[in-house]
Amino acid sequence: MTEDKRYQVALSLIPGIGPVLAKQLINHFESPQQIFKTTKGRLTRVQGLGRKLSELINGEQQWLAKADHILEASARNGICTHYYKEDSYPSRLKSILDAPIVLYSKGKVDLNTEKTLGIVGTRKATNYGLRQTEAIVQEAKRSQPVIISGLAYGIDVKSHQSAIKENLPTIGVLACGLDSVYPNAHQSIATQMLEHGGLVSEYPIGTKADARLFPARNRIIAGLSDALIVVEAAAKGGALISANMAFSYDRPVFAVPGELGKSYSEGCNNLIRNLKASIYTSFADVEESLNWDLEQAKPKASTVSYDHLLPPQKKVVDILLKNGQQMHIDELSWQSEISLNQLASILLQLEFEGLIKPLPGKEYRLN
Repeated sequence: MTEDKRYQVALSLIPGIGPVLAKQLINHFESPQQIFKTTKGRLTRVQGLGRKLSELINGEQQWLAKADHILEASARNGICTHYYKEDSYPSRLKSILDAPIVLYSKGKVDLNTEKTLGIVGTRKATNYGLRQTEAIVQEAKRSQPVIISGLAYGIDVKSHQSAIKENLPTIGVLACGLDSVYPNAHQSIATQMLEHGGLVSEYPIGTKADARLFPARNRIIAGLSDALIVVEAAAKGGALISANMAFSYDRPVFAVPGELGKSYSEGCNNLIRNLKASIYTSFADVEESLNWDLEQAKPKASTVSYDHLLPPQKKVVDILLKNGQQMHIDELSWQSEISLNQLASILLQLEFEGLIKPLPGKEYRLN
């Protein structure tokens, strides 16, 4: 347990300080530890941080004690902790303003895998929805994405089960601590997922499932997914929250069309009607949208040299290599400290040289 990690977790625990404000504070004071060491007077001058919250931050020892308990219990339970500035943190979430500053994971899970696909839908799935989910995963196998869902009843758990059946890794995003599984009925499938994928949560060990936590959980599903497919959904519900969030994150959203007049077709049909989702007809729709090749991506030849590049170009390439070879332009700008206008010109030059490839949603990937 490092001292930095203690303060990172401690900051994430303070009520009233969400991810957006936490990141503002970190940018202002450079690190969570510096926030706690800052005087109350300086804290109260930070925009958005009232006197009450500054007093909470000044209760350093109580938050560190809670953080110590969480880190020790997490280690005993095989739970890893990822801070949003660490390489292990999902690069797909780094460009999302309200993504958590600390994320917990369990299992054999790669949070920065090359391809991901989110599949969500109603808990009260019909036979049609379950068949479609299984068919989607079967088709997706040729592109080898990690299947992302929420381990809920219905479409979610069917996505995970189908992924395991097709030998695809799958990640379940939970609205509780990773020392438990919700719903408990899915404990067996969750255990299987740990061997070929895993579980993710922004909530520390000991957090019980609560209805108020599920909408926030859905933004993690949306953020981790290169594309999101909604199989079945009512006019309102968690699947539509995920879809709307994915749409706002510039992720391609697809909806499986349903029979008119059926309650669990309304959500998908409305997404298509309101131009928030493309109609899903086959997995080729997803592959075309994401520029996924049908063949497995071949590893970059070790003889590739970037020595001829100018320093700004080399800096961009190095950051892409460090972050799984693919990043959103905003995150690339932030890490490189290059303005968006200048970065756009550099990316265009690298594209002309055949070194990078632009992807939907303002993502860029090394060729």
